Amino acid sequence: MSALDPKDSPSQLERAGASDESIHRVHAALATNSPDMQEGRSKLPLVLLGFVSVMIFVAAIYVVRNRGGFDPLAQDARFDPRLAVAGQKAAVDPMAEGKKLFATCSACHQGNGQGVPGTFPPLAGSEWVNGSEERVIRIVLSGLSGPVTVAGGSYNNAMPAFGPGGYGWSDDKISYILTYVRQSWGNKGTAITPEKVTEIRTQIGQRKPWSEAELQAVP
Repeated sequence: MSALDPKDSPSQLERAGASDESIHRVHAALATNSPDMQEGRSKLPLVLLGFVSVMIFVAAIYVVRNRGGFDPLAQDARFDPRLAVAGQKAAVDPMAEGKKLFATCSACHQGNGQGVPGTFPPLAGSEWVNGSEERVIRIVLSGLSGPVTVAGGSYNNAMPAFGPGGYGWSDDKISYILTYVRQSWGNKGTAITPEKVTEIRTQIGQRKPWSEAELQAVP
């Protein structure tokens, strides 16, 4: 092997004078001292995360204690501050809720409760609507099938069930719509409570639609 020529470049001289072992030692030292290769986590991000968490917690406490009486329920049109007791529901207007629900029934019985002559019986002035709440609740829960006489007229159309096996309305909804129907268009029936609907639904369960004869036997 010839001696190194002084004209050779410095890099060539360095490569010639460095053994494989020394090169490995240098690379190992560089790898050990590199921040990217160290195990574990840097302390700074953990401290910063802890600080941010504490600040969020403190800010939340501050907002709760200084909300100036703000309550999200105040934006609810049905919310009554007088009823703002823990665990107590906001008051509901049965007539207002019943009117909304009646949109489902108005296609047959019409918005004015007059029905369609010879096809769908009227609700206004109906003896069934103004009469026994036991009967009218049963009609809405389970439906009515077969001929029926209403306000002197004969009808023979199926009334669908709105309770179990039908539309599956809650007892609250059924009480609202019955209260609305019994107190609209000149009707003078009493209001129907959700508790009364629950009582009758528990008695009869899910069953086939009623006939006029069956309902006549109900007090």
